Amino acid sequence: MLDTTPLTRAVDHFADRLRAAPQSRLQRGAAAEALGLARELALRAQRLEDPSGEPREMPDAGMFAAADQITVAVHDLAVVLTTEEEVVDAVRLVEEAQQRAGV
Repeated sequence: MLDTTPLTRAVDHFADRLRAAPQSRLQRGAAAEALGLARELALRAQRLEDPSGEPREMPDAGMFAAADQITVAVHDLAVVLTTEEEVVDAVRLVEEAQQRAGV
C-alpha cells in the first residue's frame, strides 16, 4: 500500500492555515489559490480513476469552503495514487499553492 501521509499532512497544514486566515487574506487571493489547487487535485484524481471519462470541475463553494475543498480533493486523490512519484508531485503542488496563497 502506498504511503500518502506526506500528501495528506501537507494539505491538512494548508487547510489549517486557510481556516486561521483573516477574511481579508482569503479575499486577496488565498481562497482562489486554494480553489485552483482543489480543482487540479480533483482533475488528477478523475483522470486516474477514469482516463476516458469527461472531467468535472469542482464548483466554487465560496472562500470559507476553500479549506474543505482542498481536503476533500486530496483525500480523493490519495486513494487512487499508485506511485511514490505521484505523491511527491502532489505534495509539491500543495506546497507551491500554499506559498502563492501567502498563508
